[in-house]
Amino acid sequence: MKYRRLGKSDLRVSVVGVGTWQFGGEWGKDFTQSEVDGLLGRALDLGINLIDTAECYGDHLSEEFIGQSIKGQRDQWILATKFGHAFTGNFQRAQLWSPEAVEKQLDDSLKALQTDHIDLYQFHSGSYEQFDQPELWEMLQRQVQAGKVRHLGISISSRGEQIRLVRRAPEVGASAIQVVYNRLARAPEEEILPTCEQLDLGVLARVPLASGYLSGKYKPGATFTNPTDVRSEHNDAEVQETLREVEQIRQREVPPGVDMAQWALAWCLQNPAVTCVIPGCKSIAQVESNAAAADLDMVAADHPQAVV
Repeated sequence: MKYRRLGKSDLRVSVVGVGTWQFGGEWGKDFTQSEVDGLLGRALDLGINLIDTAECYGDHLSEEFIGQSIKGQRDQWILATKFGHAFTGNFQRAQLWSPEAVEKQLDDSLKALQTDHIDLYQFHSGSYEQFDQPELWEMLQRQVQAGKVRHLGISISSRGEQIRLVRRAPEVGASAIQVVYNRLARAPEEEILPTCEQLDLGVLARVPLASGYLSGKYKPGATFTNPTDVRSEHNDAEVQETLREVEQIRQREVPPGVDMAQWALAWCLQNPAVTCVIPGCKSIAQVESNAAAADLDMVAADHPQAVV
């Protein structure tokens, strides 16, 4: 495993983390505690030290699984979670952005994760208007001073003028940006990633496998019909177009003998702005495959944010 410094923070994170939206039950599978224990235990064995979760992956359900799983190993993990929403049903969220509501979310996350501090607490895909609340960030800075939060981050959505949030990150004390970035979603290369480099902000690349489309498992014609799988919400014509594009990428860009999922993760990590990718996983084999991406030659050991 390789490690990189997360922006201006003192966090030394593995270049491959564990994304945990799936633990909340919206990716076509309900998890048990023993399954989560196995996945996170194997991840730790392989040198992965970053877990990314959120308040609304289930009603703190993902956080509860994680908290129980890493009990007794808290010092070996960097925990990143988020605020701004409440789970109200599959693919449904309520918006909770007031300082009072966010402070309660923080306390609920701390309880679910069975910890006294969050390493990276992230604004979760809100609008600029929801972001632009000085009293919200003043409250969060008080949580940093109290030791409940070590560092703040901003998880930006794919909608609206999100570059404004990135540019204001230093002003609100944020150390890291989380953004959708993968071989199929390259828009962040235009402004967001260069700005993160300029401001020395860490970057967590979420959805690095494009919701599994870049895993190499799905060929043109594949469909997603499970109503508890978020991909069932995707437009079928767009899904088929995506799968055809993925097949072209596999044929033209993925070296012979290289696993496509590992290639797709390493592709993200070769961008000098990216600190860490946070793919999800449903099996130990997927954890192992994700971790192996760090060994591909595409992942530089002398990355600008590398930490030996």
